[in-house]
Amino acid sequence: MSGDLLVINSGSSSIKFAVFGQDEGEGMDALAPRYRGHFSGLGDRPRLLIKDGAGSTLTDEAPAAESAESGRFGHAAAVQRLLAWLDGQPGFERILAIGHRVVHGGREHREPVVLDAPTLARLEALTPLAPLHQPRSLAPVRLFNALCPSVPQVACFDTGFHTSQSWVAQAYALPRRLSEAGIIRYGFHGLSYEYVSRRLAQHLGGPQTGRAVMAHLGNGASLCAVHDGVSVASSMGFTTLDGLPMGSRCGYLDPGVVLHLLQQEGLTPEQVGKLLYRESGLLGVSGISADMSVLLASGEPGAREAIELFVHRIVREVGALTAVLGGLDHLVFTAGIGEHAAPVREAIGKGCGWLGLTLDAAANAAGIDRISSADSRVGAWIIPTDEEWMIAHHTRRLCAGRPG
Repeated sequence: MSGDLLVINSGSSSIKFAVFGQDEGEGMDALAPRYRGHFSGLGDRPRLLIKDGAGSTLTDEAPAAESAESGRFGHAAAVQRLLAWLDGQPGFERILAIGHRVVHGGREHREPVVLDAPTLARLEALTPLAPLHQPRSLAPVRLFNALCPSVPQVACFDTGFHTSQSWVAQAYALPRRLSEAGIIRYGFHGLSYEYVSRRLAQHLGGPQTGRAVMAHLGNGASLCAVHDGVSVASSMGFTTLDGLPMGSRCGYLDPGVVLHLLQQEGLTPEQVGKLLYRESGLLGVSGISADMSVLLASGEPGAREAIELFVHRIVREVGALTAVLGGLDHLVFTAGIGEHAAPVREAIGKGCGWLGLTLDAAANAAGIDRISSADSRVGAWIIPTDEEWMIAHHTRRLCAGRPG
């Protein structure tokens, strides 16, 4: 079927998107990005940036408000602007299907799914499990239903990759009635891990990739233990707040701290949520920034301590996941910090030296694919993630009858 695939990743004040053309074949190069871009500052100071598949800027503008009265440019206006821009591109035929990153699939949705009204309603019912993310993921679906109702839409889940984990990896030691109500370890960043697993297999020349710990290190950060492409355990649990310290999220926290904040400090649940999601992590510890590049360039003690804590927690979690895997063959870095922060990779590599991991200093500084030394017992890799490609792949497979 001719046409392009549109991928949407929606946030509270942003929409990240990509358009993929389709070539013949089934390999990872059969889907090629034609355009990538994002709307930022929606509702306040909107900005639209679009690049072609080679990375050249095509559009960089501040879109006009929806009306002079409102003075706003929101998600609905962004979707309309995107469709109008695509219609104006030479050689653009039509949108064959639209794929969406949806944070939560719950227990029911293990695989990507074509969206219909009942499925959309079931996904909206999962909002209590991810109140900050699920509504943002699903809102564009209804917008596109209104603007192009004949175009099929597909939901791809950040939780789906982790549904392969065993009961013991997913369970909390809580009363069973709570587990049965859905309070379990779901894990997130699954689309990233699925893509990186495929790329690692490509590097190694086959699906048997062995025991790997994958480090998705960005503003949101997590680790995942993967055995031959299958998720075994993850540092994230019931929410995206768990696990590693992140840009502004605290990561793992003794639940007694939350009780203390509520009962002794007198904070409201809303105030606790703001503290843990928006005021903690690298930002809270450093007192400077949530941006790792800013912290690496700073000489302030708080910046150094934030980086040290970040690295310490990663090294500790790598050890835990290695124990679950029964050993380690590969450590893979991905996402913004993982792909670009060589000093952080170096510090993690030193902390994991007990595993037989040694990094090649020149390769690490250059940021090339394989960064472990020739005599390292553990392979170390930098593999840039591409969640949009993964979504496009699943959308193509479901809507065009392609194999997985």
